Amino acid sequence: MDLVLNVADHYFFTPYVYPSSWPEDEPLRQIIGLLILTNLGATVLYLGLGALSYYFIFDHTLMKHPQFLENQVCREIKYALGSLPWISIPTVALFFAEVRGYSKLYDNVGESPLGWSGLIFSMVSFLFFTDMCIYWIHRFLHHKLIYKHFHKPHHVWKITTPFASHAFHPVDGFLQGLPYHIYPFLFPLHKVLYLVLYIFVNIWTISIHDGDYRVPILLEKVINGSAHHTDHHLFFDYNYGQYFTLWDRLGGSYRHPSALMGKGPLDLVKKLTQEGKLAKNGHTNGHQNGAATRDKNE
Repeated sequence: MDLVLNVADHYFFTPYVYPSSWPEDEPLRQIIGLLILTNLGATVLYLGLGALSYYFIFDHTLMKHPQFLENQVCREIKYALGSLPWISIPTVALFFAEVRGYSKLYDNVGESPLGWSGLIFSMVSFLFFTDMCIYWIHRFLHHKLIYKHFHKPHHVWKITTPFASHAFHPVDGFLQGLPYHIYPFLFPLHKVLYLVLYIFVNIWTISIHDGDYRVPILLEKVINGSAHHTDHHLFFDYNYGQYFTLWDRLGGSYRHPSALMGKGPLDLVKKLTQEGKLAKNGHTNGHQNGAATRDKNE
């Protein structure tokens, strides 16, 4: 994160915001700068990537589904924008530790223990390490003593849009993002690669909420895509993983996506439309998706 902070200091903070007498490496100044950049960056990534996905990828037919809520998109955005500033506070504490040199982040490939091969290995290990951690954190958040307090707000969205991707309770959002931030304190990682992976993580989080259920057939049982994650929102106890299905298979929580078996949300909308049971506003007269279950810990 120090790369971003240095650029912001050089081109914006130093000439336009802070007095030149305030050193760029002064701790309080760094914390303030990181708070600004973290909130601004998170908001831009969320709204920008979310909008692109919503307008160009998300199938708006899903908005006719009986479990799609009234004014849901606005509610998702409002909830996310209300949570992001709170999530940024503990996140900035970790970024500050990185900037002060307590992580294993490095500037040049030559500093990697294994050179370019180490760079590639760190990218792969980052994905598998964070996928493993998020699986168990996510599953922990579904515990009946925890769920109601922190994770339930995210499950309000049964049929998600890209804007549901960051609509978490602040504690939930921080905990599920924690593995991304602790990795560079445990393992060497190039600073530029870290930023690239950070952006990728946001793209992926949006993608598994975007309603595009297509998965290459060879990857259906390996990659945790939108079809898999949609079943997590609908059926609650399945598909906790982030990128892969590995830990769901090991943990006994894997469910083959209903959308890939012709029984998904779009299939229900099509069926209701053909039967004339779907009103213009997407609601039906008491009809609900029989396959979907209510949250067990409501």
